[in-house]
Amino acid sequence: MNTFQTKTLTAGIFFLFIILSGFWLSRSGKPYNSGIFNVHKLIGLAAGIFLIVTVSRIHKVEPLSPIQVTTLVTTILVFICLVAAGGLLGVQAQGELGNANQFLLDAVGIIHKTFPYVAVLSTAATLYLLLFHKI
Repeated sequence: MNTFQTKTLTAGIFFLFIILSGFWLSRSGKPYNSGIFNVHKLIGLAAGIFLIVTVSRIHKVEPLSPIQVTTLVTTILVFICLVAAGGLLGVQAQGELGNANQFLLDAVGIIHKTFPYVAVLSTAATLYLLLFHKI
């Protein structure tokens, strides 16, 4: 198995566990089970660290092209949105956002339900460009 396949498989496993733990968390009801919530967050953190290490190792070998930087920044922004939305959902589940605008709460929920798919696509494109396609 080459480096690209290994990195892609590892990223895929991280996403699978993030999504599965997210479904488990949402099915556990509100307020969220703190154990499942922490596992979900830690898996996401591990995926982020994995991607940072991968990018830093590649960047040490050769500078990143503008398209590689663009996909990387997009992926980072998607992850930041997911973390922020997940944090807000956790606070909301604890009943601490009672006075918040319902439209904003709904938007946060939609973001956290749709952005995982965007993150998978963005990460796949980033890994492909970083590990396989030299521009």
